[in-house]
Amino acid sequence: MSLSSYKEITLAMLRTGILGYGGGPSVIPLIQHEAVVKYKWIKEEEFGEILALANALPGPIATKMAAYLGYQKKGTIGAIIAVLAHILPANIAIIALLGTLYSLKDSPVVVGMIAAVRPVIAVMLGLMAYEFFAKAWKGLGKLLGIGFGLLAFLLLSVVELHPAIVITLFLAYGTSHFAIANRMERRRQRKEHERERGLPL
Repeated sequence: MSLSSYKEITLAMLRTGILGYGGGPSVIPLIQHEAVVKYKWIKEEEFGEILALANALPGPIATKMAAYLGYQKKGTIGAIIAVLAHILPANIAIIALLGTLYSLKDSPVVVGMIAAVRPVIAVMLGLMAYEFFAKAWKGLGKLLGIGFGLLAFLLLSVVELHPAIVITLFLAYGTSHFAIANRMERRRQRKEHERERGLPL
């Protein structure tokens, strides 16, 4: 049983818990960096799939992703370690600093700190959204990529469907889309092969 894996899980989730200021949205790029870039536990495509599934399930997204990554590396014990490492720093900090922050909530310094962090979080989320859109563009094509982006915006912002329903619908389509695409590609290759052999189509 490798202790280095437990150490990696603990350190990675501690960093995401400590640096993930602002809740789930700000933590996602940090988890992506640790899992995909730094430790290479998973590939970018798998991270996108995990993110979609985590959004569809109830509960805080960061803890769900931490649990998944810990379980993937070291099973149930790894999942427990990952979740605890992720949530303990924030819990300890909240308990220790609650009184101080409450007394300074109207301080211009504290307000300025919060205002300064928000653009950073927005940029991080924007970069991650761009990466996902680029992969969707590549996998689905330009028209479907743009069309699905607009459709998702309408369903979430105009129709106001629950995100879990939208994600489930797109996952269902994704399964059928790639099945149909693979079938069409095999048919095209078969026709090309028959054409090369001079057989009637």
